[in-house]
Amino acid sequence: MELRQLRYFLTVAEEASFTRAAARLHVAQPGVSAQIRSLERELGQPLLDRSARAVRLTEAGAAVLPYARAALAAVEDVRTAVDELTGLLRGKVAVGMVAGSAALGVPEVLAAFHDAHPGVEVTLTEADTDPMLDALRAGRLDVAIAAFAGAAPDGIETRTLSDQPLVAAVGEGDPLAGRRGVTLAELGDRALIGMRPGTAMRAILDAACAAEGVAPRIAFEAGNPQVLGDLAARGLGVAILPESTARARPDLRVVPVTVPPMRGRVALAWRAEGPNGPAARAFIEHARARLATPPE
Repeated sequence: MELRQLRYFLTVAEEASFTRAAARLHVAQPGVSAQIRSLERELGQPLLDRSARAVRLTEAGAAVLPYARAALAAVEDVRTAVDELTGLLRGKVAVGMVAGSAALGVPEVLAAFHDAHPGVEVTLTEADTDPMLDALRAGRLDVAIAAFAGAAPDGIETRTLSDQPLVAAVGEGDPLAGRRGVTLAELGDRALIGMRPGTAMRAILDAACAAEGVAPRIAFEAGNPQVLGDLAARGLGVAILPESTARARPDLRVVPVTVPPMRGRVALAWRAEGPNGPAARAFIEHARARLATPPE
C-alpha cells in the first residue's frame, strides 16, 4: 500500500469524480484509476462505486476513508516536525474568494505571504460563497474570502473585512441620478442589474424585495460587481452594488436605498476546528493582520 494510492483515493472521494480528481492532482486520469484499482486489489474490496454518474464510496470505501485521511495527515505531521526543527514552513494552502474581493487587498496579501514563505504552495480559486463554505467544511479549501447575507453557518469562523450598504447605481443620464435616496418599491418598475442567484448579494436583494412585497425585474445578471457597474454606466438599468464599489467609479451616480436599508458583509472564513496544517494556520494569521478591515 502506497501513500500515493491513499492520496488518489481520498481526492476522488472528495471530488466524486475521477476527472476532477485528476485535474486537482495534476496527473492523467488513467493513472489515478490504475492506482486506485491496485489499492482495491490489495484490500480485496471495491472502494468506489463507479456505476453512477457521480463516483460514490462503497461500504468498504467509507470505512477506509478516515484511515486514509489520518495516514496522510500523519505523514504531513512528520514533514512539519522536521521543518519546524530547521525553521522552514512548507505545505499547501488553498484559498477561495468571491468575485470583487481582490479590491480588499487579496493579491498583495498573497504576494507578501509568498515572499515570507516561499516553500508554501498557495492556490487561489474564485467561486460563490455557498460552494466555498462546502469546500471549507470538506477540507478542499483552507480559507475563503466570502460574502454573507447573515451570520456564518455553524462550524465556520469569520473575521469581517467589509460591512457596507448596498446602493442603487445608475449612469449619469438616468432619471435617478442626483436623487438623495430611493426606496426599493420605487425601483419595482425599473430594470435591475444584480448578481446572479446563489450569491450573497443576490440573497440580500431577494430577501429585501420579499419583505417589501416587491417583484423585482432583474434584466441583467452577472457574477462580478464590476460587470454590473459597466452595464449601469451604459444606461441599461439600475445596478445594486456595494457602496464602495459604486463610489469608486466616476461613471456611476450613487443613490442610497433608504427603505429597506440593505447591507453586505465580506469576511475571512475558515473552519472553526482549525485549518489542516501549520502553513494554513500561518496564512490565516497573515491574512487577518494584513487584509482591509471596516472603519470604526
